[in-house]
Amino acid sequence: MGRMTATPASTPASARPKRVLLAAPRGYCAGVDRAVIAVEKALEQYGAPIYVRHEIVHNKYVVRTLERKGAIFVDQATEVPPGNIVMFSAHGVAPTVHEEARRGRLATIDATCPLVTKVHKEAVRFANEDFDILLIGHEGHEEVIGTSGEAPDHIQLVDGPDDVAKIEVRDPSRVVWLSQTTLSVDETMETVGALKERFPELISPPSDDICYATQNRQIAVKELAGQAELVIVVGSKNSSNSQRMVDVALQAGAPAAYLVDFASEIDESWLEGVTSVGLSSGASVPDVLVQEVLEWLSQRGYLDVELVKTADETLTFSLPKELRDKNLRAVAESLGKE
Repeated sequence: MGRMTATPASTPASARPKRVLLAAPRGYCAGVDRAVIAVEKALEQYGAPIYVRHEIVHNKYVVRTLERKGAIFVDQATEVPPGNIVMFSAHGVAPTVHEEARRGRLATIDATCPLVTKVHKEAVRFANEDFDILLIGHEGHEEVIGTSGEAPDHIQLVDGPDDVAKIEVRDPSRVVWLSQTTLSVDETMETVGALKERFPELISPPSDDICYATQNRQIAVKELAGQAELVIVVGSKNSSNSQRMVDVALQAGAPAAYLVDFASEIDESWLEGVTSVGLSSGASVPDVLVQEVLEWLSQRGYLDVELVKTADETLTFSLPKELRDKNLRAVAESLGKE
């Protein structure tokens, strides 16, 4: 953690030095970094257009930047003309989407985060063993849709503790829970606790499904919340992990916490009486956006930046194997002629 300078509580707020507590780790996780680089690499190797099913990651700035380079984002693989390349986003897709791409005569690149792929494999394994699978997550989230699609006859969605009462299983001794990777750890364990009360023999997954980066960013935000009067999280509204960071900050005692895509969205009224601002960003946010917020704050007197470090992250993932096929564009064009 960065060096902290104590300020007497009796000092008037207006006389205290203004500071920013900058979280570390923050921003891109290994899965997001891999997915964004995969789109850039595909454009470089195969040329535009590269179609991407859904946003490659949930961040406006990233999507707009890739669009300018030649990526085309679509809602469904069926919207892509035959003979093209389509990439699947970091959130993962159901097997039916792979089949749609095959029927649509498309070459595919799968940029699913390896940690999401792990959850998919767990779902398939437990379904093959005929377990009822209780998937903790938010209805409609792309990751939940993709995971549910791996074993639709075995998976039930549990969207928080309030959903537990309506769950029905075939055999209470053969029930396992899995989770969306971007949830709040506390939120997930509250739901797990409620499920265990209902189903005492509930089995936990072999390893914690909450992504390491999600956990690390939430821990760092908790640290900020204890020291700052205001917490700003940079991230998009459709980013589950960014939204959860705001929730975690408020639950950890921050007097105020807000989510913004860009520095221009910060309301100056939030700074009234505030001498310490906590700043972090979601796992799909490039650091250039955080630097813009730091510059915005410095122009308003928040010149002292202290790093609040709670973890080191060294994990990296190799790029999708399909990018090793130098002839993928030719393969796509050949499929289009079938």
